[in-house]
Amino acid sequence: MEKIYRLHYRAQLKENYTEEQLKAAVSECMEKVRHFQKEGRILTAALYRYGKMLFLYYEALGEALQVTEPFLAEKAAEATMAEEAHTEALLESGEDVQASVVYPVEFLAALSPYLQVWPGQKEDRLWVHMYYIYCHSLPESREQWKRAAVPEMRRGRIAFVRDEKLFSYVYYHKAIVDEGLLLGDKYQSIALHENILFSYFEEPKTETNMKKKNEPSSVINEWLAVDPESHFIHIKEGNFMFIPALFAMGAEDLETEAQDE
Repeated sequence: MEKIYRLHYRAQLKENYTEEQLKAAVSECMEKVRHFQKEGRILTAALYRYGKMLFLYYEALGEALQVTEPFLAEKAAEATMAEEAHTEALLESGEDVQASVVYPVEFLAALSPYLQVWPGQKEDRLWVHMYYIYCHSLPESREQWKRAAVPEMRRGRIAFVRDEKLFSYVYYHKAIVDEGLLLGDKYQSIALHENILFSYFEEPKTETNMKKKNEPSSVINEWLAVDPESHFIHIKEGNFMFIPALFAMGAEDLETEAQDE
């Protein structure tokens, strides 16, 4: 069954490029994104930059794939004499074989020559999957997830968590999501890779929560009691720092563009 996947990735730029080359590559990527948005395979896609680091948030439509552990896949193939009977899952983290969605290498290929390689357990990668740890709402259908209007801003922020506080941060934020009572932007999401948090949200905010109930959150009080400030490596911009977008595009922009033509 087709569903909306909210995906977060991180990449690292090389040194040997010019800003003109990067700008041209980004422009080509935007054309690819728009192509997949017109096909209905991507809804929102936003790419942000901080120094050499790139952070990608996007919403893609696809279906879950059948996956199993490599050992079990081998056993199943032996039993059926058909190696293609099961899809083998990677041992490393990521969603590479978990859903039939468009992946970054397909619509951000123009950036590939300027990206560093991340070693993987089976194959090297240019875009590394970030763990999706926090949100206020989950997509249930295209209709439920549709924006009421084109957002005024699609914003990206990053923060750096202290190593000794990393699991505390994840624990409390998962607890807040599981409780489902804290109000926030419907389209906000926070993902984690190493000690870096990447947050996406939209303005004006569409206030909601998981339970769709207006009740006080007890977990947020527990989070406040353990001193949230102590979890972050403080930088001059604050805990969560806004970073500029190389592009931020939504499927709802298509209607506006069509009206302007």
